[in-house]
Amino acid sequence: VSTNALMERLRLKYQHKPWTETLKLVHFCMDKPLQRPVGNALQSPLVSCMEKLQRILNDKTLFSVMNRLEYLSKQKGLNAHVSPNGTVCYITSNMFYIEVQLEKDGKVMDVKLAHLGEAPVVKLILSQLFPFGRMKNYEAFGKILEDLSSLYQIPGNSEMKANGYLALQALEKDLYSMSLLGQTQDVNRVTEVLHGKVGHLVPRTGGTLMNTEFYISPYQVLEAELNPGSQVCGTKAVVTVEGTDMLHKLPCSPLFVDSQAGEDGHPAFLSLTDELSVDLPAFFVLKFLQPIPMSSVSIEEIQRLTGITVITQMPIKKKNHLVAGIQITGLKLAPLYELIVQSALEEKCSEDLPTHKSCFFVSLPDCPKHCYFINKGSEKSDLAGALVSKIPFSHPECVPGVIEILRHQVAYNTLISSCVSEKCINEDDSELLYFEVVPHKSTSFSVFFLHPMKENLACVMIDVITSREVQCHLSLNPEDPTLNSSDDFITRAMKRCMSVPVVMRAIFRNAAKVKADS
Repeated sequence: VSTNALMERLRLKYQHKPWTETLKLVHFCMDKPLQRPVGNALQSPLVSCMEKLQRILNDKTLFSVMNRLEYLSKQKGLNAHVSPNGTVCYITSNMFYIEVQLEKDGKVMDVKLAHLGEAPVVKLILSQLFPFGRMKNYEAFGKILEDLSSLYQIPGNSEMKANGYLALQALEKDLYSMSLLGQTQDVNRVTEVLHGKVGHLVPRTGGTLMNTEFYISPYQVLEAELNPGSQVCGTKAVVTVEGTDMLHKLPCSPLFVDSQAGEDGHPAFLSLTDELSVDLPAFFVLKFLQPIPMSSVSIEEIQRLTGITVITQMPIKKKNHLVAGIQITGLKLAPLYELIVQSALEEKCSEDLPTHKSCFFVSLPDCPKHCYFINKGSEKSDLAGALVSKIPFSHPECVPGVIEILRHQVAYNTLISSCVSEKCINEDDSELLYFEVVPHKSTSFSVFFLHPMKENLACVMIDVITSREVQCHLSLNPEDPTLNSSDDFITRAMKRCMSVPVVMRAIFRNAAKVKADS
């Protein structure tokens, strides 16, 4: 039978049936493959078609919204039940349930969340999820369901899973208490991000996990100032608990003593005794939205603080190229600069560019185009690194130290990334200024360039001491004329913009004034 003939027979068969009955039939047929193993050959095309239909359908009726909620729940491995009057959808698991109350026309009235042993609370009403009472952003709602389920992904019975949730609550209370240390009423977000003990902390609400924003670049700050209301954010980490195959002692109640820091200036905590802890096959994690390139030195410092091995991600294959690596301290390491370039290209480029490129062209206003060659160094231990996706820990005391190490690393990565662009080929014959970025240690590097008035090399050495302290030193041939840029000027410019190209432009502008005067 031809396709056209088959479709005509289907149309004749269902043309007198109500549309709601047809929808029920489709939903019933599609429901069965969802429960089959993933390897089932029929599942993939059917599920794909169902997902496309669900995205396209305009949910303007109670029936269509209920169908969508039921489908989404099953997709996330949860159960869904509809109340006898058909206006309430219960999304349930063994550890929590969500109650979605709808009006007769499909508008959302209320959404409640209840964890095991807790009374239901209204926590999930978000304007971006339910504009004008309509369920619009199903993708975001699905992410909330995933995050809620992730809180209980701990091996063992319901009691162990509940203890894991209690441990997370204790951690969250301690982190929030630490975030208030030294805080004044008029403190702004950027100050909290760059200087707060635990960064800018956003508490967990409903299914949205607690997160901390711990670094933001000057350019991101400027972008936020120029675009009020824009959602410009820096580097973030989600705070959660995850299962593991080893037992860890986790707090079952808050350990933070009070708002006064200890004798050494660090927050004071109670000892993790048997009465205040529970042994669980789980640990807390700081989980990054995108893996962070980190030096082996930074990784070892974090592991000394936490006592647990960080979780890394293998370098990404692209264009049949894979970053080479060596094995150090139990981790698969690769050249740090290669990882930073790869990560920068992932963030800046919409198209799939090969990550082994080392030459990049950067355009700035009122300045010749810059060409940066990034010398990716070797695989020596202090110049090697890994893409870190999660940092496990078991005690809140180590979080401020971990945050400082992360800030330091991200500040360093920001400077190297400023030399990376999506332009790997010079598209015109315009004048070029050439620079070479050469690594020294895991916290310092040099930028070499030709002296603007001579043929000798000049060099700016940059040492990232902390995320807030950068030192720069300009080295010239003793016989070459000055560039009218003191170390103090270069350092202040670097701290203000955290961009190598912008600082190099400033140096060349000052040199041009000297040349004009002479």
